[in-house]
Amino acid sequence: MPRAVAAEPVRVMIVDDHEIVRRGIAEIIDRADGLDVVAEAGSRAEAVRRAELVCPDVILVDLQLPDGTGIELMQ
Repeated sequence: MPRAVAAEPVRVMIVDDHEIVRRGIAEIIDRADGLDVVAEAGSRAEAVRRAELVCPDVILVDLQLPDGTGIELMQ
């Protein structure tokens, strides 16, 4: 009988300009099975740089960032 292969965790990046919000979301995600926070960012520019480095599967984005919008980031 073949062994079940464990699925890789979903790699999550959090983008919010409020550190306390990022940390709170990160704690919740870290407790969830199958999810792994791989990066955090506080601005659009920082998010672009970090996303290129870590290649997350999912990005949770605040819509209002100090240097642009979350919608601009997703384009």
